[in-house]
Amino acid sequence: MPTLTPIEAVDAAIAEEMRRDPTVLMFGEGTATKRHALLEEFGARRIRNTPLAEGIIAGTAVGAAGCGLRPVIDLLFAPFLCYAMDELVNSAGKLRYLSGGQFSFPLVTLAMTGGGWGVGAQHNHNNEAWFVHSPGLKVVMPSTPADFKGLLKTAIRDDNPVLFFMDIGLLYQPGEVPDGEHLVPLGQAAVRRRGGDVTLISYGKTVHACAQAAETLAGEGVAAEVIDLRTLKPLDTATIVDSVRKTGRLVVAHEANRLCGVGAEIAALVAEQAFAALRAPIARLGGPDAPAASSYPLEQACAPSAEAIAAAARRLMRA
Repeated sequence: MPTLTPIEAVDAAIAEEMRRDPTVLMFGEGTATKRHALLEEFGARRIRNTPLAEGIIAGTAVGAAGCGLRPVIDLLFAPFLCYAMDELVNSAGKLRYLSGGQFSFPLVTLAMTGGGWGVGAQHNHNNEAWFVHSPGLKVVMPSTPADFKGLLKTAIRDDNPVLFFMDIGLLYQPGEVPDGEHLVPLGQAAVRRRGGDVTLISYGKTVHACAQAAETLAGEGVAAEVIDLRTLKPLDTATIVDSVRKTGRLVVAHEANRLCGVGAEIAALVAEQAFAALRAPIARLGGPDAPAASSYPLEQACAPSAEAIAAAARRLMRA
């Protein structure tokens, strides 16, 4: 398999889908400037730059989707989605329902999120939970180059709007990516490591922190199971519950604010469906209720580390 970075995997997915389906087009902030190969192959009618006007970009995409096209839009950084909330949440997320299913809205929105570049609070905000809470939207956040490609291809083919969050800290980390047709279903988590003592659940770059924690724990005789959610909505409830019923212990970790985050939903889900299997309280690790720092060391200090995840697992083993 070829080795690609997530950025290259995203471009490969878009190119393949544009070759396969003439209704796929892409536009957004710096799109044609950054993606020279796509512009050369598909031309300015299908690969377009736009003004820095997120609401107009998203609103145009909603209209295009309603007219039978499959737009992919790039709004750069996740905090910029604030400028497109009405178009994404109130229009894209609701119009299929409001039309009684007469219209579909196949729209993919790309946005970079998370720490890793020290870009400061107005460019770094893990706001994925906002959109998980919004009816009609699907939310994806991969952790490997292969999943960047496979999930994006599936998202482009989906008849519903999909928010596709790209973790900044992963964008230039290479990995193997299947060549040609490679699809990853939405709503299906990946078990990255098997274990029977404690379940570690995450998404995005924190999956790799969980994997490092699991490796450390293995040296101490603790077998941790690592689950990569990949899709936050729809959520793979079955994989989560089955794992916790097996291990009896759960650590949920994500870089986003711990308060009302995805981890809180998973904790509630497990409490409802696997309470009898729990051998210890559920542990949640997340970022603070504070804007992200522009200082790289401070930025990294606010994210759950492999050491913190391993320490949480040890506490559960002693409970």
